[in-house]
Amino acid sequence: MTRASAAKISLFTVAMINVAAIMSLKNLPIQSVYGLSFVFYLIVACVVFFLPTALVSAELATGWPKTGGIYIWVQEALGEKWGFMAIWLQWIENVIWYPTILAFMSGTLAYMIHPDLASNKIFTLVVVLVAFWGLTFLNFLGMRASGFISSFGGIIGTIIPGALIIGLGIGWMASGQPLQIAFTWDQIFPHLTDLSSSVLLVGILLGLAGMELSAVHAGEVENPQKDYPRAMLIAVMIIIVLSLLGSLAISVVVPVKKLSLIAGVMEAFAVFFQAYHLEWMTPIIAALIVIGALSMISTWIVGPSKGLMVTAHQGDLPPICQKVNAEKMPVNLLYFQAILVTILSCVFLFMPSVSSSYWILTALTTQLYLFMYLLMFISAIVLRYKRAQVVRAYRIPGGKNAGMWLVSGLGIVGCVFSILIGFIPPKQLSTGSLIFYELFLGGGMFVMCVVPWIVELFKTKKWVAFDDEQRKS
Repeated sequence: MTRASAAKISLFTVAMINVAAIMSLKNLPIQSVYGLSFVFYLIVACVVFFLPTALVSAELATGWPKTGGIYIWVQEALGEKWGFMAIWLQWIENVIWYPTILAFMSGTLAYMIHPDLASNKIFTLVVVLVAFWGLTFLNFLGMRASGFISSFGGIIGTIIPGALIIGLGIGWMASGQPLQIAFTWDQIFPHLTDLSSSVLLVGILLGLAGMELSAVHAGEVENPQKDYPRAMLIAVMIIIVLSLLGSLAISVVVPVKKLSLIAGVMEAFAVFFQAYHLEWMTPIIAALIVIGALSMISTWIVGPSKGLMVTAHQGDLPPICQKVNAEKMPVNLLYFQAILVTILSCVFLFMPSVSSSYWILTALTTQLYLFMYLLMFISAIVLRYKRAQVVRAYRIPGGKNAGMWLVSGLGIVGCVFSILIGFIPPKQLSTGSLIFYELFLGGGMFVMCVVPWIVELFKTKKWVAFDDEQRKS
């Protein structure tokens, strides 16, 4: 076997990398709110977002394999300022996402103490802040400590509980237990005239986002033009099956009106365990899910910050943001990130419920992330013309450029529609003051998007000089 062939990775391995990067139990309760109509929304999300993201990011990653990433792709197409905007959006949407995954962890942790705490705002806020600051300081120790936590918690905290809840759901239906949803054809197709009932589609898109992060592996398969799409198909099918069956497993036992967006998974487990006289397993499963959530958060705390450091090396950030500790960790960026998470987490005190707080943060996260994807889809089209000479190991099929226009066009339409619909409060949740809801989302979008342009106004040559001197020392 040659060294070149030994370096290649299998089709199945690429598929599993994508599954691990995207699939999360946190997404199941939002999807469960739709009941059987989740089937329809999942198909729509795949057509206008999931598949376009996978195919476009695959082409871009194989065209720029050594320096791949959203920053380089957008920079090559639209210029350095928009490249910085793209990587900033990828970082800031993660900052807003942290309170949601931590709230999910808090709701799960409550089942190890007292289930009523899952809806307690103060308990949720305290757990969110203690956990995030603790993991931030832990990441100061370097990637070895962070990597150990991620490896240990990934399998036992996500895959095992996910497989278990699907198995329990199948067993529940097979044994003829009462169901909270009706399995009829008319339940699959929602009433699309009522947009407020379709708003949670935004949360479904967030649960399918992240394919661009793993697309760097597209060039490492033996035959990218054939095998990478096959790997994507395998990953898509696995994610769809796990999302669909996991969500329906919750829907069949927890009434939609009583479903908590942060504790829905544990609510379903509690019903299953009580019916099968396995109540003693509730705290065990809760502990596993908490470990899984902590491992995921630990991985993402440092990852996007290191991505932002790429722009610092090009002088896009001031010297205070460029400093690292002895373990090469961007400590000041991590401190800044933790402070922002603390401020954003205070939304739990101002919304009517923990679930509504969870949703409004999810909506803002998704809107910012979708804006980044808009830049990616536009860049993919531009690069077909601007950098036509660049060899892509994988190219979206369909003529010279027609396939790219079709795929990216679907992605653009899906992103624009979802960003706009995100401003409509969901019918399924009580979100309190409409003025606060709109100001939080609209103001949040404006502030987060204008920051890169403000930073650009203060940019000087000294920022680049500082970084050069730092790397020499």
